Amino acid sequence: MRDDERNAQPKQEKREHEALKFYYTPMDEARADDSESNPHAKGATRIPDVIKALVDEFGDVVWNVETYAGEDTVFVEKEKIREVCQFLRDDLGFNYFSDCGGIDRFTEDERYEMFYNLVSLERGKRIRVKIRIEEDDLSVPSVTQVYRAANWNEREAYDMLGIKFDGHPDLRRMYMPEDFEYHPLRKEFPLLGVPGSLPLPPQTPEGELTMDPFAAAHGSKPTKSYLEPKSDYADDTDNE
Repeated sequence: MRDDERNAQPKQEKREHEALKFYYTPMDEARADDSESNPHAKGATRIPDVIKALVDEFGDVVWNVETYAGEDTVFVEKEKIREVCQFLRDDLGFNYFSDCGGIDRFTEDERYEMFYNLVSLERGKRIRVKIRIEEDDLSVPSVTQVYRAANWNEREAYDMLGIKFDGHPDLRRMYMPEDFEYHPLRKEFPLLGVPGSLPLPPQTPEGELTMDPFAAAHGSKPTKSYLEPKSDYADDTDNE
């Protein structure tokens, strides 16, 4: 292939600019008579005996219980989440840690939330435990000492929301660079990123960093790889 053919830009059809559509999903209010509408519940998530055992053991630490679509959710004080998990595993048989994650509720009080999904394989029961977190106190006890599988889930919540887990054995960012100052799953984080906040590597060793994760959306057009100058590190046989 000749150089002029290799560097020629592909022909593109001219299209009219079309703004992206915004899809809004309204949030339904919880309905007490909706227990039959969740085909996945199947009785595994109704756990009144487990809730009673938690209340008997921890009292006011269990400060709320919600039932929606056939699923029970137990809210506990965040300072006792590790002890609650220990009791659920050792005394009530919830020996499988399914997952946990963080939520930005974007409210003035108790803005953040952590959920923990636990399973008793022997009893065929599931429980969802939640804690609420104030924005000015983002420290939460890590449950990795009870469930080792929580390690990467807690790191993800730390990276994306900035929630800190006391006692975590290796609390580092998971997706973003360590010096990245933002948390992309917080509601105020722009969908198209923050220009200049995240340098991306060049497409060739001699190329320049791209200082914008969505350069085209912000009016900049990085050089296409096939238009960049030939790299000194490239093998001459690559172009034959």
